[in-house]
Amino acid sequence: MSDTKFMPGLSDSVRARSLIRANLEKPSIVLQSRMPNIKIFSGSSHPDLAQRIVDRLGIDLGKVVTKKFSNLETCVEIGESVRGEDVYIIQSGSGEINDNLMEMLIMINACKIASASRVTAVIPCFPYARQDKKDKDCVPDMYTSRAPISAKLVANMLSVAGADHIITMDLHASQIQGFFDIPVDNLYAEPAVLKWIKENIPEWKNSIIVSPDAGGAKRVTSIADRLNVEFALIHKERKKANEVAAMVLVGDVKDRVAILVDDMADTCGTICHAAEKLLEAGSTKVYAILTHGIFSGPAISRINNACFEAVVVTNTIPQDGHMKDCPKIQMIDVSMMFAEAVRRTHNGESVSYLFSNVPY
Repeated sequence: MSDTKFMPGLSDSVRARSLIRANLEKPSIVLQSRMPNIKIFSGSSHPDLAQRIVDRLGIDLGKVVTKKFSNLETCVEIGESVRGEDVYIIQSGSGEINDNLMEMLIMINACKIASASRVTAVIPCFPYARQDKKDKDCVPDMYTSRAPISAKLVANMLSVAGADHIITMDLHASQIQGFFDIPVDNLYAEPAVLKWIKENIPEWKNSIIVSPDAGGAKRVTSIADRLNVEFALIHKERKKANEVAAMVLVGDVKDRVAILVDDMADTCGTICHAAEKLLEAGSTKVYAILTHGIFSGPAISRINNACFEAVVVTNTIPQDGHMKDCPKIQMIDVSMMFAEAVRRTHNGESVSYLFSNVPY
């Protein structure tokens, strides 16, 4: 039932406009409506997520063949006509990142020169997002003025390849959206994270949301505000990339369930040290919730030996192997967020509803 029925004093025309506006903002509960002139293709990086997305949309994945020549050059052939179609290419920044990035660029260009009306790159985990500014973390002790801004380079490459639009999730730095001259929809995992917390942590009302670094303060304050709980943060000093020298906890976590929240975890040194710090400070339990679980190098071993109740990640990156090797890892499926973003984009609707709500 629409809220407009409870708005006294509205004229019929105003009430009608309000009802239409409310219905436009509501998510599609079951995506079975016909979606003409759309083609969705999957790259090699995350076919499982791509399949979940099209299953929710009630359509089939487009046919595409990818292979490598003997000299390891990537070859892509689109197996069906895309002339005049609204094309979506799903490829995440995971696995063999450089090969997958090149594959995506070639797929975009192949569709563009085959007369697709629009090509949208759906990139759940944006590659090179951590290289968003001149920094010496890439090569320790390197003079910062000669460090690359690789995220900008990737943005340029996507545009040159022919992408008209980007859909991604939880960019490592929001300013990356400004690297593009084409529209970028940066979805947030926060609505799905809030839902998971309320459904899986019985003591969530006695929790405290913790950022493992100062850069994540905005993220944790947003979640804490929506849960009506307090937040804390950990200030860390790095010696070099993937190596933390010291940690200082700011906030009172004693006798509370600590929920560490971050956009990504790679080798997991930071979150594992943070978990130890929280237990030492009196937390009763420690959870970690991450959008992008990269889990490279010693990450799985560190999580297995750490004090987490659970380490929760979305499936912007394939997690089946990680979950098999580490029973503490749990997954939040965000395919519904991307499916609804694709549906709304294709139909010319606003995607802003998804910034604060799980569609269904």
